Amino acid sequence: MEYRVHKKTGDSISVIGLGTSYLSEVPEKEALEALLFAHENGVNYADLATAGAKTFEYYGKAFADVRKDMYYQVHFGANYETGEYGWTTDPEKVKKQIDWMLRQLKTDYIDYGFIHCIDTEADWREYREKGTLDYLMEMGKQGVVRHIGLSTHTPELANIVLDEGIVEQMMFSINPGYDYRHGEYANGSTDERMRLYRRCEAEGTGISVMKPFSGGQLLDGKTSPFGKALTRYQCIQYALDKPGVLTVLPGIRDKEDVRQLLGFFEAPREERDYGILGTFTPGEAEGNCVYCNHCQPCPMGLNVGLINKYYDLSMAGDTMAEQHYKKLEKHASDCMDCGHCDSRCPFRVKQSERMRQISAYFGI
Repeated sequence: MEYRVHKKTGDSISVIGLGTSYLSEVPEKEALEALLFAHENGVNYADLATAGAKTFEYYGKAFADVRKDMYYQVHFGANYETGEYGWTTDPEKVKKQIDWMLRQLKTDYIDYGFIHCIDTEADWREYREKGTLDYLMEMGKQGVVRHIGLSTHTPELANIVLDEGIVEQMMFSINPGYDYRHGEYANGSTDERMRLYRRCEAEGTGISVMKPFSGGQLLDGKTSPFGKALTRYQCIQYALDKPGVLTVLPGIRDKEDVRQLLGFFEAPREERDYGILGTFTPGEAEGNCVYCNHCQPCPMGLNVGLINKYYDLSMAGDTMAEQHYKKLEKHASDCMDCGHCDSRCPFRVKQSERMRQISAYFGI
């Protein structure tokens, strides 16, 4: 397992976590087997916006004895009073649901308490005016909630909430379809979405990724907006390469699902390479480095993706990006202008030109 450290909280989070959308559909034995197998293999982060109430009971039984090893993101606004998922901003219902979730999970604290599924300013206004946000913040003051999060699909709304300065973690839908304006939650332009990711990285707000496969659509050539199926590993790598991302949360049903996801770490680089997207993406994406490193290997040993990322993050206001850049073994000034990366870039970025620009910016 690989881990990334949350800049604000210091938590070391597994880059592959658990989405729980489908877990309630399987028998208890299969669910517990999957959860325990995930934990044994280093998975330590889980989202609990699930389709059915049984998931909470499964988690309580699986992880009560190792609760300190797990990070839970629990949603203040997810409603399971019918046994199935529902959405509410009613503070009294939210209080009852949180009490119930804590009992089912056999815990007395929540690692990341989330403002749940707010996509419009009207939703946000309602969440605040009804007192639901006040309740979440009070749970934070009491120590029941250790960190505040936000779940949204909309860059504009995400920025509005981030401006409040209360959010340390954000759950956002990141996949090639949505980022390139294909799919139900493809909100915001490609540039808006990338600016959001860079803002999160610059400010130390972690991102946990939902819908990495676009509900499975990207995995099937018949439903993929690109007319070609992508693999799970391409989608996971794509999400992990985005600034701010700490963990990707694919939905699981059973142990075999978990086993397939863990295969990501053994997969050769070619199986993770999503450079083929460059043949599908719209014109607005051309010329923008997405840090895929499809251009590797560089004859001079430059990590072109990281050089671009640190430059973009510095431009976005990340005060640490310049220090990270200067610690690289090779810098943009080491580029010999051979054109190798220009010819290989699937997104048609003029990397040689970018290296001159970046070298001038950082002075090295």
